[in-house]
Amino acid sequence: MELNAIVIVSLHDPKERVWGQLLSLTEAGVTVRGIDLNSFDDFVRQVKSPDEGVVGLATIFYPMQRVERIALDEPKGSIPSLSQTFERQVGRSVAEYLAALIES
Repeated sequence: MELNAIVIVSLHDPKERVWGQLLSLTEAGVTVRGIDLNSFDDFVRQVKSPDEGVVGLATIFYPMQRVERIALDEPKGSIPSLSQTFERQVGRSVAEYLAALIES
């Protein structure tokens, strides 16, 4: 995994999946700037509504004992990646969105 790649981290105890930018991957754990995958549609909706303000992503460290797997956010056949879905609905890439957050 490359740093700054958009990934899906699957966790256990409790079970959850997180979508976001990979910031760090060490023996101790993984740091991701992202959101719970169940909140993806709500997140995209909020980003599309600038009247509601800038929506950020949480930066969270997960210890390695919780990490089940890390998968790149990439298309599967005709199914688009979440990053592609974000770009299609918002009109800019996740990378552009994250860069704008850092600038503000």
